[in-house]
Amino acid sequence: MRKAITALAAVLILAGCAVGPDYQAPEMDLPEAWPESSLLADGERAAWVDWWKRFDDPTLNQLVERAVANNLDIRLQAARLEEARARLGMASAEQLPTVDLQAEAARERGPATLQPAFPGVEPRARTDNLFSVSGVLGYEIDLFGRLAREREAAEAFLLENVFSQDAVRLNLIADVVTTYFDLRAAQQQLAITENTLVSREETYALERVRYEAGETDELTLRQAEAELQSTRAEIPLRQEQVSTLEGVLGVLVGMSPAELMTLDEMDLGEYTPLEAIHLPEDLPATLPSELLERRPDVRAAEAELMAATAAIGVAQAERLPRLNLTALLGTAATDTSDLFTGAAETWGLGSSVAGPLFDFGRGRAGVEAAEAMAAQSRARYQATVISAFNEVRDALSLYRTSSQRAQAIRAQVAAVERTSQLAELRYQEGFIGFIEVLDAQRSLLAAELALAEAVRDQLNATATLFKALGGGWAQPDPPADDARDEPG
Repeated sequence: MRKAITALAAVLILAGCAVGPDYQAPEMDLPEAWPESSLLADGERAAWVDWWKRFDDPTLNQLVERAVANNLDIRLQAARLEEARARLGMASAEQLPTVDLQAEAARERGPATLQPAFPGVEPRARTDNLFSVSGVLGYEIDLFGRLAREREAAEAFLLENVFSQDAVRLNLIADVVTTYFDLRAAQQQLAITENTLVSREETYALERVRYEAGETDELTLRQAEAELQSTRAEIPLRQEQVSTLEGVLGVLVGMSPAELMTLDEMDLGEYTPLEAIHLPEDLPATLPSELLERRPDVRAAEAELMAATAAIGVAQAERLPRLNLTALLGTAATDTSDLFTGAAETWGLGSSVAGPLFDFGRGRAGVEAAEAMAAQSRARYQATVISAFNEVRDALSLYRTSSQRAQAIRAQVAAVERTSQLAELRYQEGFIGFIEVLDAQRSLLAAELALAEAVRDQLNATATLFKALGGGWAQPDPPADDARDEPG
């Protein structure tokens, strides 16, 4: 009895020893702080959970909600997440015993030639029945942690899909936000061009009246006509740009093919000029070290590395023996009426140890392949971290420069507007020619179009910075806790 207890204790100790390396996060040389920028304090981050709502545009909020609910990339990632949950459930179940129920019924005829011979008795063929019902318990003692490593890899795979879904959602929201701003800018540029066209038509009509009255020459009239036609030619291009961006936005929010094909003008509510969209002035503060916890793509890459590390242990354990225990309890009889009686009881206990003896390098190759895949995952993780920090660096720079550019172009528009007014007055007074007026008008149109682009770029730079910093600042419950509670 003492020997049996000692053997059982040794088995349990071995079962707790998992081969293969334990995961350790790669060390990265991170900066201590971001470059100087206008950032919010920690206590003010709560307002930035749904960061796109800080632009205070109800139409944008509705588009984001629809995109999150209907976008096909989100649905695809949700299905992958369910697959990962199922894999974790399977890996957890592999660590538990299996209980099988089997029932058999057989009727067999034994030939007379195989029956025992007795003096004076002629051997006869026999026909016998056999009925049995039994339960079979099977359990693999995880001597070297193969099953534990498989579950560890499944947990990491689930985490990877959770963070991948977050990354897809963040990218989708950022795409919706920036495409929406692009569309509003295109609509504003179309409106500017249409207003300019009206002004050009009025100028041409006025010059025609003056030409017919003999107050100006044909050259001035043709210059006004050429400028009118040039502006008119811009309208279809602006309309095409608006239509294209409406289609892009329709795909992002999950419109059906029928909706896209019948889309004449997207229902975006009342037209919102870019200047009317609220532009956040400050951004939540984050430390560079926090970026590794906030960026879902970085977390997904790390989870992939965790799974690859666990896979090394699985490959190493595959080269070692497996210990399986079996137990059978049942009943067997030649007549069904005798089943489940004491005399028909049957049971059995057994164990087996099996492992590779000569596999001619298969096991070693499996370990080497797992180690190579882990090295690839480590390189991908490090590349993802570097790319994330570079995106933040670029986004911070764009955030600052876009604001400076928008401010400069606003001043330019004000100056060009005054120049255009003065040019028209001096032309009417006869001090300058009509060509100077046209130049001032062209400069004003170009400056107004550039201002629409600059405000769009400033809005997009803010959205890009939020995306680069990891999106909203809510801290959800760790997915790993849910993963560990998965039913087997």
